[in-house]
Amino acid sequence: MGFVNLDANYQFNGFYDEMLAARGRPRPAYRRLYDQLNRLGPDELQRRHKLAMEMFRNHGITFAVYPDAQGTEKVFPFDVIPRVIDARTWQHLEAGLAQRLRALNLFLDDVYGRKLILRQGAIPPEIVLSSSLYLREIEGLKVPHGIHCNIAGIDLVRNEKGDFFVLEDNLRTPSGASYVQANRYVMKRILPDLFAGYPVRPVEGYIHELLRHLRWLAPGGVDDPTVVLLTPGINNSAYYEHLYLAKQMGVELVEGSDLVVDDDHVFMRTTRGLRPVHVIYRRIDDEWLDPIFGRQESLVGVAGLVNAYRAGNVAIANALGNGVADDKAVYAMVPKIIRYYLDEDPILPNVETYLCANESDRRYVLEHLDSMVVKTVDASGGYGMLIGTASTAEEREEFRRRIVAAPRAFIAQPVVALSIQPVLDGGTLRPGHQDLRPFVLTGPDVYVTAGGLTRVALRPGSLIVNSSQGGGSRDTWVMADDEFQGPDA
Repeated sequence: MGFVNLDANYQFNGFYDEMLAARGRPRPAYRRLYDQLNRLGPDELQRRHKLAMEMFRNHGITFAVYPDAQGTEKVFPFDVIPRVIDARTWQHLEAGLAQRLRALNLFLDDVYGRKLILRQGAIPPEIVLSSSLYLREIEGLKVPHGIHCNIAGIDLVRNEKGDFFVLEDNLRTPSGASYVQANRYVMKRILPDLFAGYPVRPVEGYIHELLRHLRWLAPGGVDDPTVVLLTPGINNSAYYEHLYLAKQMGVELVEGSDLVVDDDHVFMRTTRGLRPVHVIYRRIDDEWLDPIFGRQESLVGVAGLVNAYRAGNVAIANALGNGVADDKAVYAMVPKIIRYYLDEDPILPNVETYLCANESDRRYVLEHLDSMVVKTVDASGGYGMLIGTASTAEEREEFRRRIVAAPRAFIAQPVVALSIQPVLDGGTLRPGHQDLRPFVLTGPDVYVTAGGLTRVALRPGSLIVNSSQGGGSRDTWVMADDEFQGPDA
C-alpha cells in the first residue's frame, strides 16, 4: 500500500496537488521521490521528522511571534516531504522574477525622481502619492547605481490549474532566506538517501551572492568595504535570521548603539576604537532607522544615519522608501509598470485585485464580501485581513464599515485556491496548502535563489501559510536538468 493511502480521507477538493496527478499517480518530477518515500514508510518518516525537529531545536532555528505575551521563541515548524520544481518551470519563474525586479527598481527610481510614469498618466498618480508608505522626504535622493531594492522576497502562489501568480512583493526587509539554508542543511542529514540520483540545485550560494551584492554597493574609492548587518535586537521575530546571515557572511551583527555618525560618516564601536562602516544591510523599518529622520522615540536606530546616506558616505540595503512598491494598491499596478518601463508583457501575472479606492471596484467588493479576501494595503504577515469564505456576518459588517470609511486602505482579491501537497501529520499524510518565496538579489547582476522558501499551512484546512499564523516550511528542490520534465501524468 502506497504511503499516500495511509490517510483514507486525503482529498484533492479541486486544488492542484503538486505531487499527485491522482491518488497513487505521482507527477513526473516526483516519481522517484514518491517511490523512495514509499520504501521508507510512515514510521521511518515520522522518526526522521523527529530528528529534524531536534536539529532545529539544537541549532536554535526559531522564530518569535509578537502576540505571544511571553515573547516565547518557537522552533520553526518543518515538513520532511520536499517540494520539487522541474527545470523548465523554474526557468519560467526565474525569468518572471528578474523581469519584475527590473521594472520595480525603475519604478522606484522614477517615482522618487522625475515621476514620468505619473506625469504621463500611465498609472494613477493619486494611488502612488497617497500611499502611507511613500516617503516624500527622500524625493531626489540618489541611491547607489540607481537600485532601490537590492534584496527582494516575492511571494508566489499556484492556482487550481497549476499556474503561478505573484501574490505580493516584499521589497523592504524580506525575511526567510536563512530558513532556506536551514531546511537544506537538515534535509541532507536526516534524509540523505532522498538526494541520491536527484539533480537538485544547491541553495548554499545565496550567502556568497548576498555578500558580493552588498560589497558592490560600497561608496566609490573603497577597495575593501566594511559591511555590517543592522538588527533591532534579540526581541525581533527574525533575530535568528539576522544572526545566521551575519555569521555566514562573516560580517558584524550590530545594533543601533554599536554605530555612531560623525561628520556624515558612519563608524562602528570596537574594542580598538571606531572603525568606518561602508555598507549597512539593515533589518530595521524606515521609520525606526534614524530618530532624526523618522520616529524620535526610536531606540534601535542610528542618529544621523540618513544624512550620512544622503552624503553618499554609506550604502544602505534596502534603500529607504521601498514600501510604496509593497503597497497592495500599487501592487495591482505592477503589470502596467512592467509594460511602461520594459515594453514587455508580464511573464508572471498578478492575482486579480480590486482597488477599493475605485468606486466600481468598491461596489463589487462590498457586494461580494463573503467570497473575497480583503487586505489592508500596508499590512503583512497574514494580519489585517478578512477571508470572506471563513468569516462571520459580524466580521464582514466590520470590514464593510472600515472600507466605506477609508477605501484607499483596502484591496480585495478572489480566494486563491492555493496548491496542495502531502504533509506528514503523525503517522498519516494529509493535504497542506503552500506558497513560495524566492529571494532575488539585484546589483551587478540579478541573482534568483534556486527555489526559495516554501511555506506550508500546517493547520488542517487553513490557507494561511505565515509562521505567525501557524504555518511552517519545507525544503524546495529545483531540478538542474530536464530529466524529470514532461506533461503531467
